[in-house]
Amino acid sequence: MRYPIYRPRRLRANENLRRLIRETRLSTDDLIMPLFVRPGKGVRNKISSMPGNYQLSVDELVKESAKAADLGVPAIILFGIPEKKDALGTGGYKKGNIVTQAIKAIKSKVENLIVITDVCLCEYTDHGHCGVVKRKRGGKDFTVDNDATLELLAKMALSYAEAGADIVAPSDMMDGRIGAVRAALDENGFENVPIMAYAAKYASAFYGPFREAAESPPKFGDRRSYQMDPPNSDEAVREVALDIEEGADIVMVKPALAYLDVIYRVKQEFGYPVAAYNVSGEFSLVKAAAARNWVDEQKLVLEILTSIKRAGADMILTYHAMEVAHWLA
Repeated sequence: MRYPIYRPRRLRANENLRRLIRETRLSTDDLIMPLFVRPGKGVRNKISSMPGNYQLSVDELVKESAKAADLGVPAIILFGIPEKKDALGTGGYKKGNIVTQAIKAIKSKVENLIVITDVCLCEYTDHGHCGVVKRKRGGKDFTVDNDATLELLAKMALSYAEAGADIVAPSDMMDGRIGAVRAALDENGFENVPIMAYAAKYASAFYGPFREAAESPPKFGDRRSYQMDPPNSDEAVREVALDIEEGADIVMVKPALAYLDVIYRVKQEFGYPVAAYNVSGEFSLVKAAAARNWVDEQKLVLEILTSIKRAGADMILTYHAMEVAHWLA
């Protein structure tokens, strides 16, 4: 069957016609704002590589969360920076840890805001890796003890659920961690707390600014042994399938911009709610170019986020969230 020639220019004649035929719509409803919390009071430490972002004490975090809610941003995701780090990352799951303090404070002061919590050891360990590390004495070689790590991740997720987190988001990429977290939540009466799984998280060069923000660069080696190899997309599909089987409610692809094909494949293959993380390096590249007047920042950000939505993401974690909410208002 031959189809008639489509002449789109007739429908591009004015803005209202373009709006009528627009296939993908970016909305404030799609956005999740990452925030960093640390001990102290009145703390608002600038993150030099991420303009407009800060390490915040709990009182300042509540103000920032209220601002996000007022702008219509439906959710935030919290990353903690403990007062002291150690080999087992106890600052991430001990009683009264900084993230549980933040959850309780936000929930008591800010209405209609979903609080998601990152679940990973990297911000809390003194070595910067996402799990329990075993090193050969006197040598540079190391391994991450997968099974020992699962126990700590489950404790962390449970502490956040007990404090009132709406969603927990394991980001460590250990094998079996979704099942371990799901079991811990269910056994303790939190069967209705969803899991947002960082299901396809790549060993990416785009994470540099985040590691400054979370004070979490690895002190030795790298994370390639447990994060995914960037050339692989079939592997991403297998990883997502495993996380869904273990009980994930939302699956994430990270980073977003260099992995639009993976976002598309995951959405088409599974039909699950898909999150995509517009990560720190993607954010900072735009900010650096905009500061030099090389790009129109607003147009570029909206185009990037629209491309992520068009690829199949249902929700986008982005450091642009609050300024985009302002632009779209």
